[in-house]
Parts: sequence; C-alpha cells; structure tokens
Amino acid sequence: MYRILVADAIKPEGLGPLSEACNIHLIQKTVEEAANELDQIDAILVRSATKVSEDLMNRMPQLKIIARAGVGVDNIDIPAATKRGIVVVNAPDGNTISTAEHTFAMMASLLRHIPQAYASLKNGEWKRSSYTGTELRGKTLGIVGFGRIGGEIAKRAKVFGMDVIVYDPFLTVDRAKKMSVTALPLDELLPKADIITVHTPLTNETRGLINKEKLLTCKKGVYVLNCARGGILDEDDLYEMLVEGHVAGAALDVFVEEPPLGHKLLELDSVIATPHLGASTKEAQLNVAVQVAQEVLTYFEGNPVSSSINLPAISKEVFEKVQPFHQLVQQMGSIASQCMNEGIQEISVTYAGESLDFDTAILTKSLISGFLRSRVDASVNEVNALLIAKERGITIGEKISTDSLGYSNLISLKVKGDNRELTISGTYIENYGSRIVSLNGFKIDFHPESNLLYIQHTDKPGVIGNVGKILGDHGVNIATMQVGRKEAGGEAIMVLSFDLPLEDNMKQFLMETEEITFMARISL
Repeated sequence: MYRILVADAIKPEGLGPLSEACNIHLIQKTVEEAANELDQIDAILVRSATKVSEDLMNRMPQLKIIARAGVGVDNIDIPAATKRGIVVVNAPDGNTISTAEHTFAMMASLLRHIPQAYASLKNGEWKRSSYTGTELRGKTLGIVGFGRIGGEIAKRAKVFGMDVIVYDPFLTVDRAKKMSVTALPLDELLPKADIITVHTPLTNETRGLINKEKLLTCKKGVYVLNCARGGILDEDDLYEMLVEGHVAGAALDVFVEEPPLGHKLLELDSVIATPHLGASTKEAQLNVAVQVAQEVLTYFEGNPVSSSINLPAISKEVFEKVQPFHQLVQQMGSIASQCMNEGIQEISVTYAGESLDFDTAILTKSLISGFLRSRVDASVNEVNALLIAKERGITIGEKISTDSLGYSNLISLKVKGDNRELTISGTYIENYGSRIVSLNGFKIDFHPESNLLYIQHTDKPGVIGNVGKILGDHGVNIATMQVGRKEAGGEAIMVLSFDLPLEDNMKQFLMETEEITFMARISL
C-alpha cells in the first residue's frame, strides 16, 4: 500500500487514476496537518502553494516521487530531489491549450484596447475615437520559446493571417518546416516583430532575457506579452520603454513577485494584466491533475514515467517503445548483481535490433538501478543510478550494435568484477515477454521470475538428478528448469525457478554435490 499526500487543493475527479487503484491510500491534508505522518509518505502531489524543500524531503524518508499538477516546478528543490533519487514529475502539456488561448486573448485585447474601453464605458464614457485599435492580420508575431504552447499560438496566429517568426535554440529544422514558421536567432527576430510573446521556462539563462538593450533593437511601437514566467521580461526596463513610448503596450499574466500589489506597471494605461490565469480553466485544472495522478500510478506500477523533470523526457511514442524493455533490463541488472558477490569495476551494455531504435539512455539507467538496488543502503532508481555508480568507482559503458544474433532485439550486459566477469543477454518477444537467452556464454532460454537458483557445474551424468533429489527430499518443488552447456563433459549451467523463496540452508545442502562449482540464489 502506497501512501500519497495530496498537499494542495486538487478536485477528486482529477485524482481518479489514484483513487481507483487498490494499492493506493490518498491523504488529503496540508504538510502541516500531516506533520505526524510525513515519515510514512511515498509520494506527494502539489500545485504551487506547497514548497517542497530539501528540509521537507528530509522529513519524508520514504518519499519516492513528487508530482506537480502544473508546468512550473519553481516550488520544488530539483537538485535535492535528484540527489536523493526522488523522481519529480509535472504536467507539461496539461494546460497547453489553456495558456495558448489566454495568450491569444491577451494579444487581441492589447491591440484592440478592450479592457481600457470597457473600463471607460463602465465610468459612463463613450470615447470611441480614443480606443482605435490595430488588426492582427498582416502583423509579424515573434514567439520566443517554441515548445508546446508556442506551437499552439503559432497555429492560431496563422489562422488570423499573421506571419510567424520564432526563436528557440532547441528547435529543429524539421519541426520549424512542419509548423510553417521561420526560425531566427533572437537578435534577428526582435527587429522584425510587431508583437513579441515569450514562452520559455525561467532559468538563469532566460531571466531578464528581454531587457532594455533588447527592447531598443525592436521596432518603435512594438507590443510585448508575457504569459509564461515572471522575470523573463525585465520589469523595470519594460516600464521605462513603455513610458518613453518605444514599446506601445504590454500584456502581462505573470510577475516576478505575485501578487504584484502596487506595481508601477499597473499604473500605466498601456498595460493590461491578469492574475496568473494562463492555466486557470476548468479543463486545464482537471487535465494537469489527471496527468500527474496517472504518472504517479505508472511509477508505482514499475513502469517508466513520461514527464519527469530529472529524467530524460520521452514522448508517448517513445514511451510505448521503451516500456516492454524497462522491466527486462532491471531484471538483467538484478540477476547480474546477485551472481557477482564482489566489488565491481565496470558495467557495459550493448543494444542491438530494429525495435531498439530510440535513445537507450533511460534503459541503461534502469539497468544500473536494478544492479545497484540490492547493493547500496540508499534509495536508488533511474534518477540517481549513474551518480551512485560513479561514487562507487564503477565505469559505465553503452554502445549500439548491428548484430542482434537473429533476434528482433538483443540487450547484452557485461559486468567486470575484481576477480571474474559475468555476461548476460536478454530479449523481449511479443506475446511471450522477457527472456534470458544467454548467461556466461551458455545458451539458455528462461523467463526471469521471482525466485531463481543459478548453478554452474561440471557436465556429468546424475548431477541434475542429484539436485532434484536434494530439493525433493527437503520438500522443495521445482517450477521450471533450464539447462545449458558448451560441450559434453565440460562446464554446464542450470537455472531453476520456484514458487516460494529457497531457504538459506538449501544452498549448503546443494553445494555438497562435488560437481557444483558455483551457485547463486536470485530474487526478482
């Protein structure tokens, strides 16, 4: 049973994926109200109100995943979470449409002076000539930051007959062409745009990205919008440029400090503003809650999450490709670890096959986490696996091969220890699942199940029968047995599976068989 703290207000329908799961216990309390339960919490769901600091994480020793029902994660200490191996997920596209529509509404309102005209009318005035506006059609829109929201804004701008130019250092040529936009460096975009809207995350690189120096390169009479994060536009510089008339108007949904009570920008008639409403639609609030709830459930089901902040982000398409191999590589790592009871110097993994046509980094991290989980006293998963391996002096290698030995996919692992090496290869077969097809150079074929026994022995008549007899004499039922050898009378192996874990003393009884040279109990 996983205990999940819902620390901020989230509607019950948004928690549907979790409330319907039989192994989830939801606790809807603030951090303060749940103070006596924090040491038992496995996951925490927050919006923007709760600050998930390193101190709070220290009070939650069982915490495995932090979920932010929204895009921004400014209220979460990401480095501290990563160091502790805590996965952080958000809802990167849950409010995409909501924010795009709000930005476009702000843009139209700004150029047509709608808020000012309405305020005037409410005051009993009828000043039609004072609020002559500007059409969007034919204008050049400069989008700074071309992610999901920027892309949706571009689609709408095209429908309105606008020309769209974009700046994003991570934008590929193919995506720009597909979206029918012109990609430009920022210094070339600013002088060409009639309207500029920013949609980047707030980082050290983007803080104050649009400042006085940049604004002076823009056309006189340019309009600027910020419905992303407060601080991307330098507020003092924007105020100065508005007062001087170089910037004709600004539409702001976000500020450096919120609420921006008494802010000088709000005193200007050329500024319209809303109280951080970009994601404030019924649909968006539900979407982000459902998305992160599903991510948490996916994580506790042992599957890779698709929108983690401190893991490589993967698309739905890639997620579907990764998922079948996720458990396989963890099992391979765990088997190798339990068969190598000594110090490890190097772990290398090779991927081959057409069905592994994606970035395999996430699989390597899963494999290493499976290998380390039984060896270290810290919580280890895909987030911190490579860091922990590095701290322990283990070299990690990864390569891609074209030789899949006839399989549609083949993952091969080699572990080099202080005294010996171990190799293991596995594949995923549709409708059959995970299979281990090679172990220490021996061809074999078995499904990695919960309770296994790996035996290396000399290939002599009676060895297999003797093992079966010893187990039978002690009331141990063998579920499956797979054997492999390289040549008659040489080295051989057997892998047995059991319904229940093997008792500790069984290893001692079996090792009395002269032909057995090595044995390892494996629990998956």
